[in-house]
Amino acid sequence: MASHGLIYDGCNYFRQRLVLSTLSGKRVKIKNIRSKDDNPGLRDFEASFIRLLDKVTNGSRIEINQTGTVLFYQPGLLYGGSVEHDCNLQRSVGYYLEALLMLAPFMKTTLKATLRGVTNDPTDPSVDLLKVTALPLMKKFGIDGEGFDLKVVKRGMAPGGGGEVVFTCPVRRTIRPVQLTDPGKIKRIRGVAYSVRVSPQMANRIIESARGVLNQYIPDIYIYTDHMKGANSGKSPGFGLTLIAETLNGCFLSAEMSSTPQGQGDPILPEDLGRNCAKLLLEEVHRGGFVDSTNQSLALLLMTLGQQDVSKVLLGPLSPYTIEFLRHIRDFFQIMFKIEVQKPLEDERKGGDKVLMTCVGVGYSNINKTLK
Repeated sequence: MASHGLIYDGCNYFRQRLVLSTLSGKRVKIKNIRSKDDNPGLRDFEASFIRLLDKVTNGSRIEINQTGTVLFYQPGLLYGGSVEHDCNLQRSVGYYLEALLMLAPFMKTTLKATLRGVTNDPTDPSVDLLKVTALPLMKKFGIDGEGFDLKVVKRGMAPGGGGEVVFTCPVRRTIRPVQLTDPGKIKRIRGVAYSVRVSPQMANRIIESARGVLNQYIPDIYIYTDHMKGANSGKSPGFGLTLIAETLNGCFLSAEMSSTPQGQGDPILPEDLGRNCAKLLLEEVHRGGFVDSTNQSLALLLMTLGQQDVSKVLLGPLSPYTIEFLRHIRDFFQIMFKIEVQKPLEDERKGGDKVLMTCVGVGYSNINKTLK
């Protein structure tokens, strides 16, 4: 057991395991990856993810058996620097970016990653969503600086892709502990309606139906239209909407929807998409907490890696992915969270049950960072 570090079974939570292994320096072995499947072993998008990890680290050892059902990963040092990666088209850039957001602050040199592929698809969080929710969240933990940015150079819809994203992130020595317990009331709603290779009128139709739902609650709504043309519009047609609700205390809750990819399933009307996305945002506001459900695991990881001090974050109901992430944090960092359920008072009408997560950081210090 000691020679192989941690041993896991199955293909689920693949990214979590490799990211936590890289940060903690513990070796990990994953067995039985889709061993019962007709098409066993790692999928192309997972292999692409491993290649990306290999690019940002120095000295990682990765062994995969012939059928691809067993993976052994011995992490190296996080190096960073300038990285270009063509992401697999089965998953969107968001799939790769979520992991990079967790690793980027702990590199040796400032990371500048250029990722190409699908920027918006129905399964993964889109680049727009991560830009407006994950980046402000990381700033709360002291990861900030002039080089901290995420730019959408070209949009690419599923299934053809052709998008391009540039992510730059400065390195940090330590992460500061936070107390994010009071999100406050919603003060404004912002959003982006994008359309590529379809009529620009689509975006306006989306906005109109989304406003029809949201105007009943708050007047301060502004949704931008983003219609990319020519070479910047990728290879497939599509449209979608990302909505962000911002609270008085600087917490961001988000929801998004994108049209069904060309040639897959029933097409969706822009009016329905706008209406459904607005309802998803209201659902997210009902769940509440300081961090929306897509970024729960990022917040918990940054709390774990904070200095040896108490961090508190108020979350909405934990998603199954987050629950598994907490188990993995216990395996890799031996950190347990104190979890308190906070029921809203009868007269407050503040949505669903909230969970107050408290932990003491491991005092993680970035040993890779060069001294200047």
